[in-house]
Amino acid sequence: MPASELQQQTYLPDGDSLDELIRFVESGGRLAGQPPRYFLVEEGGERVELPAELYRVVRQTAEALSRGLAVTVAPLAMTLTTQQAADVLGISRPTLIRIVEKGELPFERVGTHRKVMLRDVLRLRESRREEQYRALEETALPLDDEEDVAAMLEVTRTARRRIAETRQARRV
Repeated sequence: MPASELQQQTYLPDGDSLDELIRFVESGGRLAGQPPRYFLVEEGGERVELPAELYRVVRQTAEALSRGLAVTVAPLAMTLTTQQAADVLGISRPTLIRIVEKGELPFERVGTHRKVMLRDVLRLRESRREEQYRALEETALPLDDEEDVAAMLEVTRTARRRIAETRQARRV
């Protein structure tokens, strides 16, 4: 398929038609000691082996559709503009520019434009998620009916202050 024909497409689930595919994918049948191999087979019997990356796309798509979720497939270039990278991260372009200027995301300049590698954007997205999960864990408190609510609120406020101070220190 020529690159000019690639476009974003959203796929909606259509009931139970994916159950057999999900069972097959989950079975993972393979020869002992051999990595799994998956093939796409045409009606006439011609087959082609699916690369591991494409298999993971098919698996994740089938699982999402079987749960009643819609799936959007959008081709992305390996090199992104700062706006595209900001969209992937779910942040504003000015925020992304600050991240780039701080050196947290490598880039190259093409003329007057900054370009970032998709793999670097995805790596940054993963590290930001891990940081968010750590912050949530720091503010989590075990619930105990015997504990004083005021004391628990003070612990939460202290943890939030500490997180805010850490964020402020990074901005400087």
